[in-house]
Amino acid sequence: MFIIPTYTLAVLFCVVTMLCWGSWANTQKLAAGHWRFELFYWDYVLGICILALLTAFTLGSSGTGGRSFLADVAQADQSNLFLAVLGGIVFNAANILLGAATAIAGMAVAFPVGIGLALVIGVVVNYLDAPVGNAAILFGGVALIVLAILLNANAYRKSVGRSTGVSTKGLVLAIVSGCLMGLFYKYVAQSMFPDFNRPEPGKLSPYTAVVFFSVGVLVSNLLFNTLLMLRPFVGKPVSYADYFRGGLRNHLMGVLGGMIWCIGFAFSIIASDQAGPAISYGLGQGATVVAALWGIYVWREFRNAPKSTYRILNVMLLCYVAGLSLLIIAR
Repeated sequence: MFIIPTYTLAVLFCVVTMLCWGSWANTQKLAAGHWRFELFYWDYVLGICILALLTAFTLGSSGTGGRSFLADVAQADQSNLFLAVLGGIVFNAANILLGAATAIAGMAVAFPVGIGLALVIGVVVNYLDAPVGNAAILFGGVALIVLAILLNANAYRKSVGRSTGVSTKGLVLAIVSGCLMGLFYKYVAQSMFPDFNRPEPGKLSPYTAVVFFSVGVLVSNLLFNTLLMLRPFVGKPVSYADYFRGGLRNHLMGVLGGMIWCIGFAFSIIASDQAGPAISYGLGQGATVVAALWGIYVWREFRNAPKSTYRILNVMLLCYVAGLSLLIIAR
């Protein structure tokens, strides 16, 4: 299987993760005018599963390091397979709420608040499991990110105060999503052998872990998304018949969104060997900055807000960038 040889390359992989995780929601925005989020999400999950399998049978089955995908599956312990699946279930619960928050409040709110909170929780949880990096610098970066989250929430409250069409429901969903999102990564990390050059009996390679993570996402979606279709946070219930009435473009947008997200996840997992799970996860969650830039300056989600709101948002972005920079040098 392919293994990253250096920390520098691992950071580059994390940057790709950041771009993918911060940009996939654009596919949801592009489909939103005529395609409900609940319907979009079925194709999004399908895209995750497709990319996970493609990665396993290409990068995960080439090279001389580690174990190839099929050989790894054959020797895997059921408890580790379960951990990877559990990570997918927890992620899916969080991501459905994040998608709903994006549909209600926009990318510029849902990602900085939800994913920012997930970053803080995830860095702490993953560092406690695998303490890699300078703790003072690492948690200094986390403190700046917490400040950025508070600034973003304040900017959103100002926007709500000026626009009757915006609901605080989006902010609440983003917060709940962030609490769950910060936990999923540790289950996947625990299922893998920590040194990718030294496979351990029963443990999973990163590529196998990503595949079984996607299984957890797919299976749990049968429950989570069905419930959301019946009791949506906004709008009328939708049916499976509505899904099959969708056009090719609608379905392709969802599949593309899932594949973009899964590229980021696979790269983050592969980078965790050199960077450590806490730094790898934290850098990937720099997606908050990318998504906020898309939401603020491309989709113009705060166009009706007072000018002072933009000053707050710019300070928020600076805090995020400074915090992420500290995460990079913490190693």
